[in-house]
Amino acid sequence: MGDATMALRTAGSVLVVFLWSVAVVLGQYIWSVTYTTQSICALKGSAVELSCSYTYPSGYTITTTFWFTKIYAEENYVSLKDDPDYKGRVTYREDEENGHTLTITDLRESDSATYKFRFTDQTGTWRYFGRPGVSLSVTGLQVKVTGGHQDKTLTCSTTCTLTDNPTYIWYKNGHKVKEDTSSLDSDSFSDADSYSCAVKGREDLHSPAVCEC
Repeated sequence: MGDATMALRTAGSVLVVFLWSVAVVLGQYIWSVTYTTQSICALKGSAVELSCSYTYPSGYTITTTFWFTKIYAEENYVSLKDDPDYKGRVTYREDEENGHTLTITDLRESDSATYKFRFTDQTGTWRYFGRPGVSLSVTGLQVKVTGGHQDKTLTCSTTCTLTDNPTYIWYKNGHKVKEDTSSLDSDSFSDADSYSCAVKGREDLHSPAVCEC
């Protein structure tokens, strides 16, 4: 009984080592891209970072790396740096261990798209990009009014849920009155005043003002 158990344990150990060895060997032949996050909602006018890491077979040298959203023709991928819609708003940063970060500044609602990373080796024939990419949604701020005359609520509305879960700042007649959630109840405002909102850390990006006259 003891010998049988020992044999099973030995066989199990050999199997684990074998599978680990296979994984290591296969890892040397994998082309892949892994995105840090696959969905981001960011504020119009702000900046955003999209990042990924990539692997490639040993023996190759990576010569070209870039992010893109557009393919104009077969194998004709356009780097964001060469895209006139992003001129002067895009930077790339190579990180350690094959990491890559894309930064887009002065975000526009038209920047809402799926961003993918692509790399090419020294032969120019091995090209790879990761799926599904990063889905970026860009939203502005808008104050919406709900409820009746006595129980109105102001809501700082966005078209998607901001990824960084910010604190909202409320302004009355251009002056800060409260840091709160995205909603402001009726006991916090009065008639004949205008209200706008922003998110903490980007107070320069106000919503259009709404008058409760």
